[in-house]
Amino acid sequence: MILKLNLLVIRQAVFLALVLVTTVTSEACLMISEVNADNPRLDTTEFIELYHTSGQRTSLDGYTLVLYNGNGNTAYKVLDLKGYTTDDRGFFLVGSVDVQPKPAILLPPNTVQNGPDAIVLYHSSAAQYVEKMNVTAAGLVDAIVYTTRKSGDAEFLARSLTPGSPAFVEDDSAHEGDESIERCWLSAGLWTFQVAPPSPGQRNRCAAPRSPDPRISELRLGGEPAERFVELSVPRPSDPLVLVLLDGKTDTVSFSMDINPAKDGILLISAGKSGGDFQLPPGDHSVLTPEAKSSGAVALYSGRAVDFPVGSPLSAQQPLDAFVYIGPGGTASDNFTEALIPGRGAFQFQPRLDQAGFTLSRCGTADWNRDPGVFLEVQQTPGRPNQCLWPVTCPHNVVIPEGTATPVYPPDWDDSSHLDFLLSEVNADTPGAAEDTEFIEIWHPSGRRVSLEGVWLLLFNGHNSKPYWKSSLTGYFTNAQGYFLLGSDKVSPTPSITLPPNTVQNGPDAVALYRSPYGSPLVTEAGIPSRGLLDAIVYRLPGSDKEARDLSDALTPGQIPLLEDPTALPGDETLSRCNSLQTADLSAFVVASPTPLRKNVCPQPPTLAPPPEGVVINEVASSHWANGSQQESFVELFAPPLTRLHSLFLVVFEQGHSKATLVLPLAGKTDQDGHYIIGNITGADQPLPLGASGTAVPAQGAVALCHGTARSCSFGTPASHRSLIDTLVFSEDSRLLSMLAASRGQQVMPTLRSMKGPASLSRCACCEVNSPQAWTTSLQTPRRTNLCPSIDFSSSIDLCLGPPTTNGEQHLPNCSGWTQDGGSRQQIEVAVYLEDQCHCGISALNLQGTNFSCMAGWLHVHGSVRALSDHQRELILQTSHSQHSRTLGDTCSKSISDKSVGAKSGLAWQIGLGVLVLLLLLVLGIALTTYFYRRR
Repeated sequence: MILKLNLLVIRQAVFLALVLVTTVTSEACLMISEVNADNPRLDTTEFIELYHTSGQRTSLDGYTLVLYNGNGNTAYKVLDLKGYTTDDRGFFLVGSVDVQPKPAILLPPNTVQNGPDAIVLYHSSAAQYVEKMNVTAAGLVDAIVYTTRKSGDAEFLARSLTPGSPAFVEDDSAHEGDESIERCWLSAGLWTFQVAPPSPGQRNRCAAPRSPDPRISELRLGGEPAERFVELSVPRPSDPLVLVLLDGKTDTVSFSMDINPAKDGILLISAGKSGGDFQLPPGDHSVLTPEAKSSGAVALYSGRAVDFPVGSPLSAQQPLDAFVYIGPGGTASDNFTEALIPGRGAFQFQPRLDQAGFTLSRCGTADWNRDPGVFLEVQQTPGRPNQCLWPVTCPHNVVIPEGTATPVYPPDWDDSSHLDFLLSEVNADTPGAAEDTEFIEIWHPSGRRVSLEGVWLLLFNGHNSKPYWKSSLTGYFTNAQGYFLLGSDKVSPTPSITLPPNTVQNGPDAVALYRSPYGSPLVTEAGIPSRGLLDAIVYRLPGSDKEARDLSDALTPGQIPLLEDPTALPGDETLSRCNSLQTADLSAFVVASPTPLRKNVCPQPPTLAPPPEGVVINEVASSHWANGSQQESFVELFAPPLTRLHSLFLVVFEQGHSKATLVLPLAGKTDQDGHYIIGNITGADQPLPLGASGTAVPAQGAVALCHGTARSCSFGTPASHRSLIDTLVFSEDSRLLSMLAASRGQQVMPTLRSMKGPASLSRCACCEVNSPQAWTTSLQTPRRTNLCPSIDFSSSIDLCLGPPTTNGEQHLPNCSGWTQDGGSRQQIEVAVYLEDQCHCGISALNLQGTNFSCMAGWLHVHGSVRALSDHQRELILQTSHSQHSRTLGDTCSKSISDKSVGAKSGLAWQIGLGVLVLLLLLVLGIALTTYFYRRR
């Protein structure tokens, strides 16, 4: 017995010492293992899980975790991991306080944004990475770029951080409750992400998808003949199958047997010792014993064994699945691998220490068959689900050397790179009549010599929206700092392309840069081309901002043309890129001194005046909310009379766009009544340009009032940022909600059914900013008092709402746990429920005169519901009557009603009892006093 035990221990030691060389082996590394960015309700269980593939405690010195915002592509959180280590199993958690186990680094709730965003792990000097920095791949070790089905626009992050792999789309409906994005090994060196229930600090589940075809699940190779087996996974009872062993030296069949699956699930074919569903009949099983210089395959076909006789050559029939291996020093013909595993590599073994045998299990989550790369050596589980571990491999190992020398010859353009040419400086209006110092400067952000192959420059006339000059830049290169200059012959340094004097018009006009390798952009697209647009500037003269409308809409939608003010500086001036590297972003440019072929001289930003007090968004209307009538878009602000609005910007966001579609600087002041209207309606104080979708205010999106600069207000900021004065979100876009909605991520959606006539969203709480509870759908009232729910149109309500059902069909408010002071919460939840039933514009504002009581989960709603009009009151009454006739009952039962009298009736009873006791004590005291007095 002891001898057998020692032999087993020796065999296990040899088994562990055996190293299998496949395409997945590499040194252990740190990876991003799991991300939970979007929790139900409040984001209090967010986390980022790192994992070191050694499975051991490992120092994290030198690593930095950076979180990027896809809206603007800048870092919003940087975590230096110096001084931290993984736990004893290789895991490391960063997350909210409610995450279990407790994270090593705690984050405030709602820190990890929902997407489109990115999380990147770097290994380099932490001093390189700071908040608000632009995206970089320098020092990158691992990254995930993610978004949701309701948002996109993560292409830039994906191209920059995970080239060749698109952003992962997190489907929040994939699992009931919460879900996370977990990393899973696909095959060989391929990794992926999938949605699964959260598992912080634990091994990811990574279940392989169910295959429609039978596949090889596990193999026991080598060792004693009686221990060998082949395990199959059969999704359903199928036609007859054939297990075939093939010799890679001769490309012939060495063994075949019939398999007739009578059930689905796992089928075990063994040599006897492991039991199973089928026994290997006598024959040549040598393929199941890999040896030096050998090669072979285990294949599964449809058909019968007579179709694959021993000694027959490779069949032209495609196998359902196949495992091909190459022993130490062995080879396999291209015909052998291409016939059985086309496009895949064979499993390769290193020299063995003895013939102890080993088990290979399918562990990769790839949904395809015929791939030996999905197998790993793990503990054998014949007839049972495989017990898989992660391979010791890195999903990414991209480290870009720092300080790389500038190449002597410019590299070809890389279409996977996010770096491309930008307009750096435009000087269209120079002093004097000659106009002989005009120039246009182009810059490549790599800051090195780069070919301009396939790049075109077009100059557009703002009066007719047609190009008046075009040039192909093919054959030219930037200088060693990435600059390229076109200009008049008096420009110094000398331009690479000389333009005749007075070529660049003063405006209203546009300069546009395109990548069009197959000819002029004008040939491939009619009108003002947008395909291949790299960058654009639309500029104007004083007083001509409306004349380049078509150019603005096509090239820089939602933005006001730039003004090259000739009086801004003494002498000459240019439009210089100073504020950002965003393409077609006019807020990136300022008026500055000319610096051709040199770094732009950017002035210090002016000191902002403090924001005016009391300014709020008062009313918003979209032409899409026509409601059967003609109407224009407008936004009405309200503030104290004659309030100056300088330093404020109106920012419009459209659902599905990654950045603001309109950033409008406000000018002037409110009128005598405090109103200020931006729109295209009669009497507006300021016009409202069209956005990306051809309308000023979209059907779904957001409107924000921002205090700051054009740059700081352009791409959106978190709701906690001080620059946002007020916001109104009328979209279910999770990105907009997380970015702008300061009040628990809620939105206001216009309910046109409740109105008869032009509809708008109107503020009905004068001073509560960033709150969806302040808004309701109403008729338009520009420059007049907003229409709000009134007691003049109230109706009675008496409903008893039962506890929420478990089937998900009724979304009743759960009043359990409500407190006496939870009135606003009660109003919101009841309003949401009633609005789901009637779609008649009910909000918390309508329930100001409604009372609530709760007992045993039953909610009694009684009192009056306010309305905007007789029409809305009728809709509310219809809903109230329909609720009476449903399963909720006409009124609460007497027992519930008696109990739900609640704290008020209970308190009255306690007070009455207390008074009675006091009276009894008083009477008793008088009686005792009288008694003792008489005794004396």
